[in-house]
Amino acid sequence: MNETMDPSKLPFDERIEAALALLSPAEQRMARFFIEEKEVVLLASAAQIAAQAGASDATVVRTAKSLGFDGLFHLRETLLAELTGSSPPGVRLRRTLEETGEGASGALGHALATHREALEIFADPQFEQRFGRVIDTLFSAKRRHVFGIGPSGSLADYAALQFNRIGLATTALSTTGIALADRLLALSEGDAVLMIAYAPIYREVEVTLELAERLKIPVLLISDSLGPFVHARVAEVLAVPRGRTDHLAMHAGTMVLIEAMIIALAARDRGAALGSLEKFGAMRGTIDKLWLKRGIRKSP
Repeated sequence: MNETMDPSKLPFDERIEAALALLSPAEQRMARFFIEEKEVVLLASAAQIAAQAGASDATVVRTAKSLGFDGLFHLRETLLAELTGSSPPGVRLRRTLEETGEGASGALGHALATHREALEIFADPQFEQRFGRVIDTLFSAKRRHVFGIGPSGSLADYAALQFNRIGLATTALSTTGIALADRLLALSEGDAVLMIAYAPIYREVEVTLELAERLKIPVLLISDSLGPFVHARVAEVLAVPRGRTDHLAMHAGTMVLIEAMIIALAARDRGAALGSLEKFGAMRGTIDKLWLKRGIRKSP
């Protein structure tokens, strides 16, 4: 480990990996459990963690301290802060600005580098397999519902609009509070939910998951932080980073993933997708005659 680097400044997984060589074999096994079973670490007692990891209570606490935490509670606080991006938006923006400087070129370079890092995950064979299963589920569903709130709500609206244009009936679950109940009425058995959401589990997420469970509707999650909390309740998790830890959240990676979904879904039934777009273009033409001159080219 680089001795000039403050371990507490490293992301959670990297902090543990960097310290592994300094731990005893029992502590190494426990430390790897902290990385692999984050949901258990966050939600279970020390005794429950020990039981699942095949260790003692003392090993759980001792490992946390050997990793540089004050104890298990401090380790949990650190992990939760990373998973939820719990620093206030102003703090995260300040850190981003400190890294990029004041020039426009610095901001552009930072954004490009951040998004390149996020997009690299798409080339991973395991991610490709999960993506393929998500497309299978979305295409075969009777109806699709895209969940997203706040900035993710705009992404949900966009995904629903584009899925509808290629002939796949879709609604956007992008409202908050009691208004969400109106949208949830549309869910029925045979549907699928594409959920864009992040930790912690807020009420709209919980209600949607509960309804999906009752109706046996598969939930396909896009998130960089919620997965450890709900992995047993969702069919697939596509982990898409939103930038660097404790920096300004960026959503370009999620947008790229959604647009890849549009293409992949259209490719499953090209004739239906093209036919739906022709109908869409014709309807636009009835509203704006000039659209027919610039709309999609009809099939011969």
